[in-house]
Amino acid sequence: MLTNIQKRFLRKEAHDIDAIFQVGKGGVSPHLIKHIVEAIEVRELIKVSILQNCEQPKEEVAEMISSRSGSELVQVIGRTIILYKESKNKKQIQLP
Repeated sequence: MLTNIQKRFLRKEAHDIDAIFQVGKGGVSPHLIKHIVEAIEVRELIKVSILQNCEQPKEEVAEMISSRSGSELVQVIGRTIILYKESKNKKQIQLP
């Protein structure tokens, strides 16, 4: 679990990065989760955007992605989800 101080730090770090995945009408698929797991191992901190045509509530999508990918949900802001998971091999972010 992340502390509030760590979440604040990660939100600041995520400010300048772009969303690299989009969730649309198809929802959260195993294929999408596989790619998110691979990307988060390399980057540690990613953004996922939820498109307008996504039929599930954004909070539900965020919870599904974070639980299935084994990552921490940092924040849901608008239609963007910020996820963090410490990398096993490519540690880049030092949490406070």
